[in-house]
Amino acid sequence: MTSLICTLQDHRDDVNCCAFSGKLFATCSGDKTLRIYNSQDFSELPFSPLSGHGYVVHCCCFSSCGQFLASCSTDATTMVWSTVTGEIEAVLEHPGRSPVRICALSPDSAHLVSGASDGSLALWDFPSKQLRRTGAVNDTTMIACSFSPCSQVFMTGSTYGDLRLWDLDMNQLHAEKNAHDLGVTCCTFAPSIHSGGQVVQFRLASCGQDSLLKIWAINKFISGGYKMQLLHTLTGQSAPVLSCAYSSDGQLLVSGSVDKTVTVYDANNAVLLYTLNQHERYVTACCFSPTSPLIATGSMDKTVNIWRLEDGCSDRGGKSMPVTYSCLCVLEGSDLTSSEERTSAGRSKLLVSDWSEGDVSAWLVEEGLEGLVDKFRANNIDGTELLSLTKETLASELHIESVGLRSKLLRKVEELKSDSVCSGIPDEFLCPITRELMREPVIAADGYSYEREAIDSWINSKNRSSPMTNLPLLTTLLTPNHTLKMAIGRWKTNH
Repeated sequence: MTSLICTLQDHRDDVNCCAFSGKLFATCSGDKTLRIYNSQDFSELPFSPLSGHGYVVHCCCFSSCGQFLASCSTDATTMVWSTVTGEIEAVLEHPGRSPVRICALSPDSAHLVSGASDGSLALWDFPSKQLRRTGAVNDTTMIACSFSPCSQVFMTGSTYGDLRLWDLDMNQLHAEKNAHDLGVTCCTFAPSIHSGGQVVQFRLASCGQDSLLKIWAINKFISGGYKMQLLHTLTGQSAPVLSCAYSSDGQLLVSGSVDKTVTVYDANNAVLLYTLNQHERYVTACCFSPTSPLIATGSMDKTVNIWRLEDGCSDRGGKSMPVTYSCLCVLEGSDLTSSEERTSAGRSKLLVSDWSEGDVSAWLVEEGLEGLVDKFRANNIDGTELLSLTKETLASELHIESVGLRSKLLRKVEELKSDSVCSGIPDEFLCPITRELMREPVIAADGYSYEREAIDSWINSKNRSSPMTNLPLLTTLLTPNHTLKMAIGRWKTNH
């Protein structure tokens, strides 16, 4: 049987990724933080949460020894943290300063790969934290990456729908185009290597927007060539599958979906063992513990569930299993609410500019615009970008051809702006970096206004890039925004 033993509720936004080491468990979120827990009792470590990224943290992974944690973010960096002290060991700035969507460490911890929204890849020497190679796939976003168990090759997946195998010299060894219609969302190598005769074989699982989970055989021949063969297509979930992971022995495979379910399979026989129904929104992350029979699943409902697989689970058929609550521990002392209350009430407490991509998708559905969800998610539209949409960007960048649909969307956005002004601090009065009411607003070279102290600190530490666009600032000159300062003063007087 399967039991839910713990629910972590510390993040204030979507949980995007989770990872186990031997003794620790880590999560990352749209709230810009990472959190680290003891994997024995899931108590949070004293130095958690880890704060350093300027924007959404998309992915995190441990080094093989567990002493380091890597994380990547929309702020165009991959950070390396000490899991002993919680301090930042290194900040790896992605070439081209594009938002980094995925990072992966090799099993031997010799290399780290980061992939970005512009399709670029960076291969880093992990011990020295030096950039070794770069590569790219044009016109796509890198969104998935996994190293083989031998650490000599790695697979990437993109929104274009392809899976590509690379060596450490950034040569493409194989390209499986159209592996997932509408885009790959995750890929992961099984931990074991099969060898026999003239062939060495790896197993790989991948999932995508086509609502499918696939298991592949990757054969390496003695001649040095590679061939990729589809072994199984798993259809246990009814909506896009966002995450997948193998158990440490390669016997089990778990996946999380937009349909809010978690599925557990017998990986060798492609048999569905369990369907778990506990999350209230999309399941975005999943992983197995390497040392105990635990599964962690993260969701847009801002929670992480820890599940225990009891003995005899492989004897079960593909049934939806009842959840046994052996020790439900809620780490923030608030009662659980219904799905509707958590979704709309939780979002209403946020400024629209603080909405995650998931919040924007949920809002579109509520407003009868569900047909735009896929376009918005493919373009990573969060609250800030939602508020900045224009007829021109809707037509040229999101390719929304219907004039009526564009007009309806913009009317809804204007309503959001009006509601924001009525219910709280106007968004333009908040510094984009600190999200606090500005006292000394200044205009930077990118045209945006910031709190002087915050943008000064950003320029000194971020190599003169714009916090809003990630593009280089042509000058570090800051101009006082007297008009905005007076407007803030008037607003404070009236409130």
